[in-house]
Amino acid sequence: MSTKDRLEEIASAVRARWHTPAEPSKTAPTPGEDAAAEPPAQIQSVSPLAALDLDTAIRLRWSLRDIKAKRTKLTPVNAEDLNTLTELGLVELRGDGPALTNEGHRLLDH
Repeated sequence: MSTKDRLEEIASAVRARWHTPAEPSKTAPTPGEDAAAEPPAQIQSVSPLAALDLDTAIRLRWSLRDIKAKRTKLTPVNAEDLNTLTELGLVELRGDGPALTNEGHRLLDH
């Protein structure tokens, strides 16, 4: 298998993983608990970037990191990317420049 074929295989596996929502995990019943009772499922949120293609999602994630580290004066964020991040609710525009919302912080901390 050539290196290019191997890289394509890895990229397709990453894309499949990126676009597949995480399945809720189920816990086993504790002793003494009714085994027929359905254990509560943990709901995991899906990243707002999951619906985007891999290259765009990576670029936007780096933009979020630049905004968080306040590197936007040195390397400004592309206006289209900034608009996308604002529409997704990950960034808000303030007087001193873009800033992450709570959702933006959660995405990077996850």
